[in-house]
Amino acid sequence: MSNSNSHKKTSDVNRLRIDKWLWAARFYKTRAVAKQAIESGKVQCQGGRPKPGKEIEVGMKIHLRQGFDEKTVVVRALSEHRRGAPEAQLLYEETEESIKQRQLLADQRKLQPSQWQSNAKPNKKQRRLIHRFKQIE
Repeated sequence: MSNSNSHKKTSDVNRLRIDKWLWAARFYKTRAVAKQAIESGKVQCQGGRPKPGKEIEVGMKIHLRQGFDEKTVVVRALSEHRRGAPEAQLLYEETEESIKQRQLLADQRKLQPSQWQSNAKPNKKQRRLIHRFKQIE
């Protein structure tokens, strides 16, 4: 029995669970992590909050959050199998508005200081001010 007959081809799949598609499109490392993201509200499908078993079709819009990034993608193809990144990128297309918004937010994050400047520990006067501030609360 050949192994290719047991696997469904990308073109043969008409509907697919959203958690499986997110895993195959390489948005999340495992299906369990994809399921957890869906259940926590980080993934929206067609403007609503889906369940992990929701079946998606080609042409559906999916909005998802990964860390600081928010992406809006349109499903272009379905695949039950996780493949390499170049093949996974063919499964979806990110919208232009999403790309612009993500780039804008990334630029804003780069301009923010990573940590507040502190050359040394507070001196005696600064410690007194800190203690007064804490006693007021």
